[in-house]
Amino acid sequence: MKCIAIRVDVSSQIGTGHFMRCLTLADALQQSGIRVRFICRHLPGDFQDMLAAKGHEYIPLNGSSSDEISADLAHGHWLGTSQHADAKDSIHALSDQVWNWLVVDHYALDARWESALRQVASNILVIDDIADRQHDCNVLLDQNFYADMDARYIGRVPAYCQLLLGPRYALLRDEFRQLRGQATPRTGPIKRVLVFFGGVDADNFTGRTVEALSNLGIEGLRIDVVIGAQHPCRKQIEYACVKHKFDIHVQTNRMAELIEAADLGVGAGGSTTWERCCLGLPTLTICVADNQSRQIADAALEGLLYAPELRGELIPAIKRHVRALMENGYLMHVISRNGMHAVDGRGVLRVIGSLGCGGIEIRAAVQGDSKKLFEWRNHPSIRTVSRNVGIIDLENHNKWFAAALSAPDRLLLIGQREGVPVGVVRFDIRDDEAEVSIYLAPAFQHSGQGRDLLQSAERWIADKRPGVCRVHAHVLGDNERSQRLFLGAGYQVESACYSKRLH
Repeated sequence: MKCIAIRVDVSSQIGTGHFMRCLTLADALQQSGIRVRFICRHLPGDFQDMLAAKGHEYIPLNGSSSDEISADLAHGHWLGTSQHADAKDSIHALSDQVWNWLVVDHYALDARWESALRQVASNILVIDDIADRQHDCNVLLDQNFYADMDARYIGRVPAYCQLLLGPRYALLRDEFRQLRGQATPRTGPIKRVLVFFGGVDADNFTGRTVEALSNLGIEGLRIDVVIGAQHPCRKQIEYACVKHKFDIHVQTNRMAELIEAADLGVGAGGSTTWERCCLGLPTLTICVADNQSRQIADAALEGLLYAPELRGELIPAIKRHVRALMENGYLMHVISRNGMHAVDGRGVLRVIGSLGCGGIEIRAAVQGDSKKLFEWRNHPSIRTVSRNVGIIDLENHNKWFAAALSAPDRLLLIGQREGVPVGVVRFDIRDDEAEVSIYLAPAFQHSGQGRDLLQSAERWIADKRPGVCRVHAHVLGDNERSQRLFLGAGYQVESACYSKRLH
C-alpha cells in the first residue's frame, strides 16, 4: 500500500484553510487506497477529532522546542520553533518507514526543511501560494490565480519540479464536484446572500457584514451566515442573526449546498474563492489578510470575483457595493460564468494523478489486447486525431501489432483502472529520448483521465527504462484536447510545424 504524510498546522495566525485543503487531498487519497498520516505541531482538539473520524493517522510534534526562528522567512515565527528542530521532530514521527510522498503546506518551512526530510520521503509535494522562498520538491501546487502564474516560481524550485498552477488544481471536496452538474451561471434577481469569512475570522468581518446587510431594507432577501465553532464573536453574531432573522450556520458541513443555493456571496479570499467559483457564485470579496491581496486583485482583473477598493468605513462600503451588485445583473452573470469556466471541481483528481495515486496501472500490451486495440484505433473519435485518419484493415493491424510487441525500441502499454483498460500509450525510443503517443479508449474519451494515463506511463518508462531522459510528443495543430493535455502535464512547446494544402 502506498503511504503519504502531510505536514500542516492550524493556529490563529495560519487559519484553517491550509488544513482543510490538505484534508480534502487526504480524503481523496484514502478513497484511492492510500494510507495517510498527518504530522502537526499546532492542531486544536476538534481538528484531531476530525482526523480520527475520517480514519487518518495523526502524530503531534511535541518534541524539540527552540526560541530560534528562520529570520529570513516572512512567516518564520508561525512555526513556533526552528526549522531544524521541526525537521528533527518530523523525521522522528515518520521514521517507521520511507513514505512515497510527503505533502508540505506551511509558510514557515522552505528548502532547508524539505531537503532534511528526504531521508524519510521518496518525493515531496509543496503546497504554496505566496512564492516567497526556495523549495526542494518534486511537485509544487499553487491553486490560486495570478496574472504571472508561470513566472512566480522561476528559480525557486528545482529544474525537474512539476508545477501545478492555477484554480484548475483547486483542492475542493467531493461534494463540490457532485453539485457542479446542477449549478448554472447566475441570472435574475438576488434572493439569497451567503456570508462566510473563513473558519477563524479574527477581525470579525462577519459581524460587520451582518450589520451592513441588516440595513439594506430589501423585503424577502434571505441571508445565510456561516462561522466556525471557534469564532471569537460567535455569541454576538448568533444574537444578531436571530434579531434580524438571518440563518446562522456554525461549523456546517453543508457549505457546497449553501453556495449552490445562493445568488450572491460576501466573504474573504483564500480557498473558499474556488469553491464559490466552482458553483458559479459571484462574490463581493474582501481582503482579510496581506497574503490574499495579490490573489484577490489578480482574480478580480480576470473577472472571477468582485473586489472593489473599500474606502472609508467598512459597514457602509459593504452595504453600498452589495446594492451595486444587486442592480447589475449582467456583471453578476459574467463573474458567475467566468468562475465556473476557471474551476470545474476536478482539481483534487488532477493532483492525485500527478502523484501517481489516481488509480491507473500500466502494463505492457500482450497478444490478447490486439482485438480491442483494432476496434479502438478505427473508432471515429480516435481516427480524427491520428496522423493517419483512414480506417486500418485487420491484416495490416495484425502486422503492426506483432511488430510493436517485438520491437526493442517500441513500448506499447495499456493503462487500466481496477482491471478495466482505459487507454493506450506508445513510446518510440531513440537513444535517450522517446516520442509518446496516447489515446483514451472511446468509452473514456471525456472521463478526464488522459493526464493520469500519461503521467502513469511516464513513471512506468522512468522506472523500466531509466536511460530515457526526455519525452516529446507530436500533436496535430487542430487537436486542442491533446495540446491541453501535454501543456497541462508539464510539456513545453519547442517548435511549430506549418503546412498548407495546394490541391
